[in-house]
Amino acid sequence: AGAMVEPLAVGVQAATQAKVKPGDIAVVIGAGPIGLVTVLAALAAGCARVIVSDVDPVKLDMARGLGPVETVNVRESNLAEEVLKSTNGWGADVIFECSGAEVAITHVFEPLRPAGTVVFVGMPTKLVAYDVVAAQIREARVEHVFRYANVFGRCVDMLASGAIDVAPLITRTFDFEDSIKAFDIAASAPAGEVKMQILMPR
Repeated sequence: AGAMVEPLAVGVQAATQAKVKPGDIAVVIGAGPIGLVTVLAALAAGCARVIVSDVDPVKLDMARGLGPVETVNVRESNLAEEVLKSTNGWGADVIFECSGAEVAITHVFEPLRPAGTVVFVGMPTKLVAYDVVAAQIREARVEHVFRYANVFGRCVDMLASGAIDVAPLITRTFDFEDSIKAFDIAASAPAGEVKMQILMPR
């Protein structure tokens, strides 16, 4: 779990920036490592449930195992429609954009309730369209996360107390002697893999 403190810190920073309140309904866009630690952090911060979107059904299955989580495969369904259906037409309190995908950012405000919050966590690789009017109509609050600040202690405490369990996110473990192989496999970004770890010799 120690190797997971750093990515978990990003999720905890995101939940902190969002000012999550008990009972909030959150959307996490992107079920990669950062998206999934954000799910854990959002639930630990008090979200009643989290709706997670991705295109990888294996990662969505993993997300459902983390707690009160609903999933949307955006290859098959429209995220905003599913969120509105799940919230009686109101929308989510908080949206965590963890994919960095252009299409997700362009439509990020559509599932948001009036006066809700969007937190940008994922980093796009180029300039993307941002729908100012959609944000204005909802009077959205928008926050941005670049890594984390002063949350490592909280992460360690939550892991130690069991408030957060990152073990389900570790999908493969390698011996130190297989480190090169591990990096080669990770670089190929195989479907369904979230976080690989290398066991260091003691």
